[in-house]
Amino acid sequence: MREEALTLHDINSLVRRSIEQCMPDEYWVQAETSDVRSNNGHCYLEFVQKDPRSNQLIAKARGVIWAKTYHMLRMYFEESTGQSFTSGIKVLVKVSIQFHELFGFSLMVNDIDPTYTLGDLARRRIEIVKQLEADGVLTLNKELEIPALPQRIAVISSATAAGYGDFSHQLANNAHGYAFYTELFPAIMQGVQVEDSILKALDRINDRIDEFDVVVIIRGGGAASDLSGFDTYLLAAACAQYSLPIITGIGHERDDTVLDMVAHTRVKTPTAAAELLIGYMDVAAERLAMLSQRIKEGVGNRINNEFYKLESLRTRMPNLIFKRMATEKMQLKLIQKDLTQSIRNCLSKEKHQLQMIKQRLYDISPERILAKGYSITLMNGKPVTNVNDVEVGDELTTLVKEGKLTSIVKQKS
Repeated sequence: MREEALTLHDINSLVRRSIEQCMPDEYWVQAETSDVRSNNGHCYLEFVQKDPRSNQLIAKARGVIWAKTYHMLRMYFEESTGQSFTSGIKVLVKVSIQFHELFGFSLMVNDIDPTYTLGDLARRRIEIVKQLEADGVLTLNKELEIPALPQRIAVISSATAAGYGDFSHQLANNAHGYAFYTELFPAIMQGVQVEDSILKALDRINDRIDEFDVVVIIRGGGAASDLSGFDTYLLAAACAQYSLPIITGIGHERDDTVLDMVAHTRVKTPTAAAELLIGYMDVAAERLAMLSQRIKEGVGNRINNEFYKLESLRTRMPNLIFKRMATEKMQLKLIQKDLTQSIRNCLSKEKHQLQMIKQRLYDISPERILAKGYSITLMNGKPVTNVNDVEVGDELTTLVKEGKLTSIVKQKS
């Protein structure tokens, strides 16, 4: 029994010979392209077929277009359809079937029918994008502003994904030691559950929306044909209208999903997403350094200017004091002169007033009255103004200008 055992190479050689004998011709094959890439002029890709109802892969095969054929077919296809030969297009290709003992099963493309329509994946993307445009939400997330310091990061990824580890490691070990606070919201990142899983993660983040600055959706690795879960209307619409900026790093450089189209920023890999956030911190740090330098220079200039002002004042102070003293001395002299003149004017005015009062007093003095021919009658040294103040027999003294008379009252009337 053991003597009849075959090696793996023997089995693969038997398969190769069987295929060569059973399928020696060329065949026209309908399929959808995926993971199309070019290397040294050759084109390497995958052909896939999906169930039209569930969108699940039901067949997949590796394809190769050698450089000489690829150059002609690509030009012919792009000139005829106006579309690049890329992933996600439905094609009709003429292939020969080959099996290699080391590299396995592959389809060698020899011709292509450019009249065949776009594949279901590309058509669905276009339809979703058109619907998002019609709804007016396609660019809403792109219009949000990422904070200057995006340190609080909600991450949607598989907990075991290598891309998540690369992202976390890149942030934690950034060259400048910036602090980032990340929290993982686990989600399934391939298969039919992608849409529902990511939507639930977005809902959990939304319940704590004030705790985060950005959302990062990362996947990393895997075949391009596994990206179909990111090409759904519900997921794209939810991300387009999300209230936090969304950064995606879910595919490869050559693949663009609808989710990438509506996200604020699309990067190639999870590591690139981390570098993007670090870059925002670098910009903020450079701005702070620039402001710090400007403040330092401004303070230094202000101090120098004030020092020069003080020095100028110090050298000018004696002269200023002398001028001020001379000015004040002149002011005092002027005030003294004005005060002396004011006192003289006041004294002159008061002297005139006194003379007028003196004149008025003289005019009403007894001497002035007596000089006019009047007399003053006194009894017991007091003027007599009423006849009832005296009695018959009283002695009266009468003052006239040139003396006085003494008389006795003999009669009152």
